[in-house]
Amino acid sequence: MIYIGCHLSVTDGYEAMGRTMMEFGGNTFAFFTRNPRGGKSKEISAEDANALVELLKQENFGPLVAHGSYTMNLCSAKPETRRNGFEMMAQDLKKMEELIPGNLYNFHPGSHTGQGIEVGITQIVDVLNQLLNPEMTTTVLLETMAGKGSEVGGTFEELAEIIQRVEHNEKLGVCFDTCHTWDAGYDLVNDFDGVLQHFDSVIGLNRLKAIHFNDSKNPCGSHKDRHEKLGQGFLGEEAMKRIAKHPALQGLPFILETPNEDDGYIAEIHTVKEWFT
Repeated sequence: MIYIGCHLSVTDGYEAMGRTMMEFGGNTFAFFTRNPRGGKSKEISAEDANALVELLKQENFGPLVAHGSYTMNLCSAKPETRRNGFEMMAQDLKKMEELIPGNLYNFHPGSHTGQGIEVGITQIVDVLNQLLNPEMTTTVLLETMAGKGSEVGGTFEELAEIIQRVEHNEKLGVCFDTCHTWDAGYDLVNDFDGVLQHFDSVIGLNRLKAIHFNDSKNPCGSHKDRHEKLGQGFLGEEAMKRIAKHPALQGLPFILETPNEDDGYIAEIHTVKEWFT
C-alpha cells in the first residue's frame, strides 16, 4: 500500500478536497495554505474542516501535506520580506492547529539573497525558534531544494544544521523532493540506497516525513528545479518505481507535483498504485 496524491486547490473547501482526491483514486493530498504566489489565506469554517477530518478517518487517508507560499522567504536580505514570511508562517501554523491538527506543513527554507548561507540559516532558525512549541501537533517540514541561486537547503548538511539549531526540533522533519534532490546532485537513479544512507547519517531517516514525487527535466546536478511527469524525465520510470517501493519510505505520503492537469494526475496515481499490485 502507498499513500499517493497530488496538490489540490482549497477554493472549494477542505471537505471538497478530500472528496476530489477520492475521485482521483488517491489517499493523501497537498494544498497551499494561501495563494502560492502570496496573498491572504482563504477563510475556512471549522465545520468544513471537521468534515474533512472525519472523511480522512473513514477513508484511511495518510497525513496531509500543507504547503507554505512560494513567496515566504524567512532569510531574505530585506527585513520586510522576512517579517512578511514570519507572519505568513505564524498564521499558517495557527490555522493548521485549529482546523486540521496532527498533519504536516511543508515550506521552502528560503533564499539568502546574497547574505551567505550561514546568515540565511541563522535567520531561518530564528523564526522556527519563535514559532515552534512543545504543544503543537503539526510537524513542520523543511523541503530538500535544488540548490539554484542562493537557495538554502540544497544539501542535507544545510538542512541538518537548521534542525540541530532549533530548540523544539522534535517538531521538525524533512520533505524529500525527488526532482530537487536529483537536481542538487544526489544520484537517485544509480545509487538511491547510498543517497538514503547519506541522508540517514546526516539528518536521520526518522526525520523523513513526506515525498514530493517528481521526475526532472534536467540531468543530475543541474541545480535548475524543473519538474517532469513520471517516467518522462531524467530519473525515468524504473527509478521512480524503485523509490516508491523502497522499504524505508513505506507509510509516507507521496505527493505528485508533476506538470499535469487533472487527467494526468489521475493517470499517474493509477500508475503508482499499480506498482504495488
